[in-house]
Amino acid sequence: MKNISSKLNHRFYNKSKKEQNRILILIAVLSLAIIALSIIVSIYLKIYLIGALTFTITLSIIAPFFDMPSLKKRGRMIYYSPLFITEKPKNGLIKIHGGTLFDYYFVIDKKMNGKQRTDFIIHQYIVGILSLIEKHKKDERIKIRGTSYILNERTAEKIGFEIIETDILQKIILIYNYFNILISNSIAKNRLAFPKLNKTKTFEADISQLLERKEYIEKLNKSLKNTIANRSALPAS
Repeated sequence: MKNISSKLNHRFYNKSKKEQNRILILIAVLSLAIIALSIIVSIYLKIYLIGALTFTITLSIIAPFFDMPSLKKRGRMIYYSPLFITEKPKNGLIKIHGGTLFDYYFVIDKKMNGKQRTDFIIHQYIVGILSLIEKHKKDERIKIRGTSYILNERTAEKIGFEIIETDILQKIILIYNYFNILISNSIAKNRLAFPKLNKTKTFEADISQLLERKEYIEKLNKSLKNTIANRSALPAS
């Protein structure tokens, strides 16, 4: 499937290939320096857990900066908006994802305050869902599934999703990526904000269920768009 969002408002993808590579090399060099320093300190102090934890945490934080461009290029990840991504459909299932730390860093305007950022993220979710519906409106049996700590249960149900049990593997992945999620959540709130992983929900729906709620989703999209426009006219705080 070809990426339908060829012109993303995404600062990384809008850069030249040379600039992208320069950024990735810088991230790799800084990460290796941090890991090397932690290993030296852990050996000196004979507290080897320091090196192991630093390696694991650093890897989890930088992973999306390398994974997302690669997976997008290979068509395994599809952007329906700058902060709404899906995996390639498989066995009648499309797994959806909110933006990663990589996307948050390159998409969210640093001048926005916390409320503006949250509204912007949710709006990008809604834009992505509408694009997804449009793309797969003839495949009504396709199931959509995703896990989020941004989209609340009430909004998800109004859109057409049902709440299901988050599987064990997904919970393990969330725990492993805790520091990654911590930074993402802090960027989203524009302050240090510890994520409450126990409030993370998994949502599921058939395309047909989303199509039934399309009119409501379009109204929500318009409302959020107007809210963001009105708030952006005010000075960020």
